[in-house]
Amino acid sequence: MQHPGPPQFLAVGETVQLAPRDPDPGATYRWRVRRAPVASRVEFGDEPVIDFAPDAPGRYVVELDGPEGTSPLTVRAFSGEYAPGGGAGAGGRSGRSGEITGERSAERGDRERSGPAPETEGSARLDAGSYDGPGGRPRIRLTAHVAGDDVVVEADPRPNPQGGTDPDALDVEFLVDDRWPVDRDRISVEGWTLRLPTDAFDRKTRIHAVAVDDEYSVADAVEVRRRGTTVDFRAGRGDGVAEHSIGDAGAGPVETGRLYEPPEWAKDVTLYEIYVRGYAADDEEADTTFAALEKRLDYLADLGVDCLWLTPVLENDHAPHGYNITDFHAVAEDLGGREAYERFVDAAHDRGMKVLFDLVLNHSARAHPFYEDAYRNPESEYYDWYEWREDGEPGTYFDWEYIANFDFHTLAVRRHLLDAVDKWADVADGFRCDMAWAVPDTFWQELRDRVKAVDPDFLLLDETIPYVADFHEGMFDVHFDTTLYFTLRQVGNGHQPADAILDAIEQRRAVGFPDHAAFLLYQENHDETRYLVECGDEAAFASAGALFTLPGLPMIYGGQEIGQRGRRDPLAWDHAREEFQAHYERLIEARGSVQSLDYRAEFERVAYDADSDRVTAFRRTTDEGAHVVVLNFGEGTETVALAPAVDPTDAITGRSVGVEGGVEVDDVVVVPETE
Repeated sequence: MQHPGPPQFLAVGETVQLAPRDPDPGATYRWRVRRAPVASRVEFGDEPVIDFAPDAPGRYVVELDGPEGTSPLTVRAFSGEYAPGGGAGAGGRSGRSGEITGERSAERGDRERSGPAPETEGSARLDAGSYDGPGGRPRIRLTAHVAGDDVVVEADPRPNPQGGTDPDALDVEFLVDDRWPVDRDRISVEGWTLRLPTDAFDRKTRIHAVAVDDEYSVADAVEVRRRGTTVDFRAGRGDGVAEHSIGDAGAGPVETGRLYEPPEWAKDVTLYEIYVRGYAADDEEADTTFAALEKRLDYLADLGVDCLWLTPVLENDHAPHGYNITDFHAVAEDLGGREAYERFVDAAHDRGMKVLFDLVLNHSARAHPFYEDAYRNPESEYYDWYEWREDGEPGTYFDWEYIANFDFHTLAVRRHLLDAVDKWADVADGFRCDMAWAVPDTFWQELRDRVKAVDPDFLLLDETIPYVADFHEGMFDVHFDTTLYFTLRQVGNGHQPADAILDAIEQRRAVGFPDHAAFLLYQENHDETRYLVECGDEAAFASAGALFTLPGLPMIYGGQEIGQRGRRDPLAWDHAREEFQAHYERLIEARGSVQSLDYRAEFERVAYDADSDRVTAFRRTTDEGAHVVVLNFGEGTETVALAPAVDPTDAITGRSVGVEGGVEVDDVVVVPETE
């Protein structure tokens, strides 16, 4: 399907890359502006992929002409002052850049070339004048239900926790997805509520919205559809697509559901990263690397692991990490090939484990045959596949000398990578997406729609440093918590007090992540020095406690649980430190059995008193009760006085930690609150 995807929200000075979906590289596509604010002078050329930068605030409708006809796309552009992060491009969005231009104005009042924007969408309050308030980036959550003959979509906007805006002063902008026919004249908006008659659409539709204060929020979305509707994101390719029901079924023949929630299975997992070429390198008897890894699955199951992330398994150049790929459609023969990989995945599934495939899309190896053909050969059919500098060398990041960046303006690149996505999604439960910031947002949105159409429970995990709140807007389910990672290092080194960990958790909302976003918690991975090497044993024990008690999904990097010191060395199984392994086993068991440590539990600070700034404490709460977690990153034992009354029985060890003056903490304790 050629339609370029969901409506876009951005600000003047930001840029979004627009492209036909599921493209045919041999077809002709052309963009044009159908409607724009009267002050806009935006025009497009003949390229099939465009970088659209609105030059005036208001609403744009752009059209894509292609083999399937004409496809409209609505773009809501705010004044540059409303760009996230204090200015256009400041948030680090992939594919969005530029400087702030324009001034704050009554944006919805701007006339458009073909007349005013329809009043059935958007915010009536926004039309009245400019925004007012101290703001920051707000958050929003949409829900939908069927009431009689109407679908009712309700927005729950929340102000930035570091701002002073009255929640009732927030504005909400709704946009209806352009991909499916809807009788828009029958849509009504009153305040934060949109109503849509159940007979105003044919098969399905989606409603998108942002909250607006001094900045605009990450968008949220809901889907409304006839029961039994077949999802059609891959229509026209001959691929089988799945029928599935999402969310709350509502009433009658219409069902509704939220779109940007992480899969339920992912909310409870303990994830484990396997560095493929080192994890089982000591096994000299297995026929293949995958066979050697398979022999370790029982150990991982006994440990309590239920999701595996494998570093890249595709054909690659000389680097053992596997991220310099030479064939996006073949599993590396030195690991055992595709059949051996699939046997490993099946064996993991037999033990109740999910498997994440490491997806590398922003570059190829320079040893890739397409790059070798294109290098210094402008006549090559692959020349336009890559970014090139003026000196004839490829575009790359951080002066990495063995990779070359793809150019996503080339349809053949998109086609090649989408075909790879289809192939590997069939033999994985999710993708860990490498360097997500280096791929255009709209490509990730297409990828998400593509894989979720086949398997709604497929997991998408992004690696972005620093993390980017916008990546929860129809792109990823779970995000690397790079802020917490850095903070754990700083606390472990004694460079920050332990309370900085609480600041790191609260920063998620402050930068604009919606409340339903999920985060991967980690203290090390294959790119980083081992935590215990940098910070010492005591801090490593406390940091492990943080991973399994803070809100998020804990991850263990292979060997972390046995006290491994080498970053990518073969694991020293014969020298495993039993005290580390026992600690991780207790933490995994506690997270699975203590409801207050569940993904869904609330997080908040508590009052405590300790003699050391290496100590911190917080509360996790559910409807069933609350537990207080105390962490000690320092050497020795600390006595910590807690303001809430607690039962001194530690949920991790089962022993009493009560002493005169509070609770005794070596590294981590979890005690039930009694008030």
